[in-house]
Amino acid sequence: MTAGALLVVAFVGWELRANAPMLPMRFFRSRAFTLANAANFCLVGSMYGTLFFLAQYLQTALGFGPFGAGLRLMPWTGTLLICAPVAGNLADRLGERRFIAGGLLLQAAGMGWLALIASPDLAYPQMLLPLVISGCGISMAMPATQKVAVSAVSVREIGQASGAFNMLRQLGGVFGIAIVVSVFAATGSFGSPQGFTDGFGPAMAVTAGLALAGAAAALGAPGRRRADHASATTSTAPVPAPDLERSAGPAPDAVLSKAGGPSHN
Repeated sequence: MTAGALLVVAFVGWELRANAPMLPMRFFRSRAFTLANAANFCLVGSMYGTLFFLAQYLQTALGFGPFGAGLRLMPWTGTLLICAPVAGNLADRLGERRFIAGGLLLQAAGMGWLALIASPDLAYPQMLLPLVISGCGISMAMPATQKVAVSAVSVREIGQASGAFNMLRQLGGVFGIAIVVSVFAATGSFGSPQGFTDGFGPAMAVTAGLALAGAAAALGAPGRRRADHASATTSTAPVPAPDLERSAGPAPDAVLSKAGGPSHN
């Protein structure tokens, strides 16, 4: 077992025993919270893995300079400014689950397409549509995953839920880069444009697979009505005080009368 895994186990054990845990483990009993974080983990892993190699592909394989490569990434990154606000508003009305799953499927489609057409002499216009599809998918899924995760807990626990969400987002990014680099190292090299392309295609296929895994997690999450009901039933809000007249039981005279004692009648 690695040192990282040991630290995770130690952290979970500490949080389970702490009187005031930094991250209450009961959050993960909520299917909405757990699966939204799983979908976000895969989403960020796919996105960071794509970002790590996409700029290098434009430079190493296609021969663009750093500035030219950055400009050619704008159709992918610029979708966030357009699609994210629209998707956020629509998700409020139509439900977040379909936007998470649909967005991740678009990311998988865009990166799968790019993996199939990658070559050292690929014309940049052929990349435009896969990049736009992928960018729109990420922009759709990202705000919806966060809303589902923080909505699964009570209002006073939103800060803790948001912290867990961001922690798992960072871990997802590290995981995504690590796995695509491992695949690239096994299949490609930086020695030539063709060698880089030989590793770039499989690496993009892995990012598509991560997105598909995230879409599967999103489809397993409860719908809006079920999630709202679960949140209401597990909320830690104060319970209203009981009606004292109803909860106090029968009056003393009635008890004495039934026991055969004195009665005022």
